[in-house]
Amino acid sequence: MPSQSSREAVSLPQPLPDLPPPPPATESPTAIAQWVAEVLRNRIVKGAYPPGSRLVERRISAELDLSRTPVREALKLLHQDGLIDISRNKGAQVVQCSAEQAVQLFEVIASLESLAAERLARTITPEELDELEELHARMLTFYKVGSNSDYFDTNSEIHDFVVERCGNPVIHDAHKRLIARARYGRFVAIHNPDRLAQSVAEHETLMEALRSGDEAAAAKVWRQHLQHTGESFAAMLEAETR
Repeated sequence: MPSQSSREAVSLPQPLPDLPPPPPATESPTAIAQWVAEVLRNRIVKGAYPPGSRLVERRISAELDLSRTPVREALKLLHQDGLIDISRNKGAQVVQCSAEQAVQLFEVIASLESLAAERLARTITPEELDELEELHARMLTFYKVGSNSDYFDTNSEIHDFVVERCGNPVIHDAHKRLIARARYGRFVAIHNPDRLAQSVAEHETLMEALRSGDEAAAAKVWRQHLQHTGESFAAMLEAETR
């Protein structure tokens, strides 16, 4: 269970993440809207736009030096992801999640990713294992230097790799519909030092299982890993309502 001090720390506003490279001016309106959605999605996930925040088209378009049309389309994409609500009265607002909803969400994510890990342990190629080893080593480097944002980005690459390479497109499609809502919780959880250390150990256990082709061990640790993350996120949400 996270300490009270660590719970309070993760609820503090986060700085704006760096902007990804903008698309060329010749890109289609759809590509520009997707770029805006990526910018806003990253800010939501990393806490720069906390739950309940209003996303105002006019302000965003002025900041990004764009017309309001691609911003409006980007907000629709975020609504489809389940990251924001859009209403006539309040406009676009970042979705707020209860502790119970967090546990329920991560319960499903844990089931999907553990099944993906089990399948990957069965089918992983030497080349795929080399790719994962490189990602894992990079993640450990960011952990050791205390770069939480870079750690999170690389950590997310590992989670996505497991799902994308498991060989089951149904798992991938179901996961894709849910993961956007879970990423903020995963980012919050790593700001608890105890949970972060536990998470790193769980990643190492997964790598050991994949190296040895142990399907049961891979499934077990990855289910526990996501469940622990959900519990940590839920504990923070409960603390904020007290």
